[in-house]
Amino acid sequence: MASSSTSGTISRKKFVLILVLVFSAGVLFTGLFNMGLSATNEMEFCTSCHSMKVNLEEYKETVHYQNISGVRATCSDCHVPKEFGPKMVAKVLAYKDVLHEILGTIDTKEKYEAHRWDMASRVWAKMKATNSRECRSCHDFSQMDLSSQDRMARKRHSTAVDEGETCIDCHKGIAHTEPDEPEETVNEENKG
Repeated sequence: MASSSTSGTISRKKFVLILVLVFSAGVLFTGLFNMGLSATNEMEFCTSCHSMKVNLEEYKETVHYQNISGVRATCSDCHVPKEFGPKMVAKVLAYKDVLHEILGTIDTKEKYEAHRWDMASRVWAKMKATNSRECRSCHDFSQMDLSSQDRMARKRHSTAVDEGETCIDCHKGIAHTEPDEPEETVNEENKG
């Protein structure tokens, strides 16, 4: 009987040791995963690709970069959702940006400008579909003091609320130069 209780004790010790190791590995993985997510949300990371230097210079000229309150909205504030599920989707879909950088699709200012309308249109469509979710993490109609806004802003924001519009409907080009719509897109719209 002594040998079976000794082997039972060894089995329990192994089980506890395995549990501790699995738990520790899980904590380590979670910590490293969160560090990685955090690092890829830093402006330095976002603008480390050559093609993003164009956006960085434009952004530095906006109120989102420097303003009287000293609050700065960085790349991830506008382009990465805060909630975990949508954030993971955005991170996975960001592969296309890296891919196009590697393939050289947008690796010069000229190539970048040639694709700017398509890239901006995709971002605008995403923002429209999510009711400008990332904008609303800082700006929300329900928290605006419309009476403190100038007459034009007050009127437009009131109309936007009444008509169910979202931030991106009026504020395209707020942090980056708004691209000119390609001639063929305008011609196609006029035909239809």
